[in-house]
Amino acid sequence: MFQSITSQINGSSSFLSYLVIVLGFTSIASILSWRWWQGKETYKSLQSLPSPPQYWVLGNLPQILAAVKQKKLFQQFFDWSQQLGPMYVIWNGRTPSVILSKPKVIEDTIINGMRDGSLIRPKQLREAWNDISGSIMLGETGTEWQWRRKAWNPEFSSSNLSKYLEIISQACEQVIETLKQVAPPKEVEVDPLFVELTMRVISSLVLGIPVDRNSTSQEGSPLEVSKVYEAMSIVGYRFLRQATGEKRWMKYLPTQNSRDYWAARRYLTEFLTPRVDLALQMREQNQTDFPQVSSLFRESMLVKIAAKEPKYDRETLISESIELLIAGTDTTAHTLSFALGELSLNQRVFQQARDLVDQVWQKQSGINLENLKELAYIRAIIKETLRLYSVASGSTTLEAQRDTLIEGTVIPRGTRVSWSMLAAGRDPEVYAHPEEFLPERWLDKNKETSSLPMIDFGSGSHRCLGEHLSMLEGTMMLALLVHHFDWELVNGRSSLEQLQQNLLIYPSDRMPVRFRERNAA
Repeated sequence: MFQSITSQINGSSSFLSYLVIVLGFTSIASILSWRWWQGKETYKSLQSLPSPPQYWVLGNLPQILAAVKQKKLFQQFFDWSQQLGPMYVIWNGRTPSVILSKPKVIEDTIINGMRDGSLIRPKQLREAWNDISGSIMLGETGTEWQWRRKAWNPEFSSSNLSKYLEIISQACEQVIETLKQVAPPKEVEVDPLFVELTMRVISSLVLGIPVDRNSTSQEGSPLEVSKVYEAMSIVGYRFLRQATGEKRWMKYLPTQNSRDYWAARRYLTEFLTPRVDLALQMREQNQTDFPQVSSLFRESMLVKIAAKEPKYDRETLISESIELLIAGTDTTAHTLSFALGELSLNQRVFQQARDLVDQVWQKQSGINLENLKELAYIRAIIKETLRLYSVASGSTTLEAQRDTLIEGTVIPRGTRVSWSMLAAGRDPEVYAHPEEFLPERWLDKNKETSSLPMIDFGSGSHRCLGEHLSMLEGTMMLALLVHHFDWELVNGRSSLEQLQQNLLIYPSDRMPVRFRERNAA
């Protein structure tokens, strides 16, 4: 009898356990179904837009994460744009993102949306930016963004940057001397060379570090370009992973990615702290009693910003400095690499650029602030390079704060809006012969081409802070190179086709180039 009762109890327990499991699965299925239905109703207007094949619940997240892992996110967006058209929707789980690839639509969407507040940077993206090392300008919005932008705007204005021409010229001349010292056949991977150029320039302007690699400063440790660049690449790649779905807490897991991230962040902080602390001390003491401070550091952006903006403290100045080092290095460096590649394959453009530089050079035996204005064709080469190889393609996203209209489609509140600059730059309705390298299109004054959109630096009040610096560096460096050297790509066109994306797009082979000194040739 006892055994019979026990059997009944066990049977009842098994039944109850089974019932709990069934109810649990039913509840989960009901919740998922409800959320799926709710999302479908909320985003009903997006159903008319084309979309890549999706995974149930996950949407397009598996393809996105795979593209990030392969460092091909920009290529994924570009391929989808080619397959699906100028406006399509992808799904990160239940969250939709509308992807645009019409230049004028992108420009109008950014300007109008950010002006009227209907579009802002999404919380996830802002958290990803601020998680690189701390609160930064790119990670803020509203008044918190405004006071930061207002503080830095004058330092990067075109008129103010003219004071830094000597520093930029010195850094560019250093590249020329490096190339001259390379033993024949002078094969050089130019992408790391340009990374060193741009990092030395931005480090000099922001931190007061001499551009001369043989010089030192007593305000802090020397600039070790390879170590700083590696650390920047690690934190930049983590941003990209987090922006596309990786959770913030995953940096605390005992993985190699986490260890690399914390080591990189620690290295950058230790590198920047002495100079940031000194700038804050100078602010507190009104820049007096610092006879040991170099004039370069005293005139650095760091010292000026610390002095005029009391809201900046040690943590935010370190974070902002990391942001500026990242933004001021890769963008211009990779663009220069792609420009050299296209010039190698387009001898007509190369020769026209050389003829112009030679004419300007003969007037004053060099390039200076005045004759830089005459190098419009060199600037057009940079613009055309950016059109074809927008290094920041696919790394920007906004989020609708209310229902808004884009190209006749209602974009519901909560929808993200992004764009493929690579696809936009190849729009045949805007750019005639889009696959050809034609700098002249930026100089043509006829009605059809005089208003070509140039949105690689962004649009509106959020337009890239470093646009003038990038154009000045690029123009000076290209002018010096075409004056002193002939060159050819070691790997041919594949250097321009085999691309990867960390935070930005770069040539996977680091763009090896074979140089010949012009006089020797």
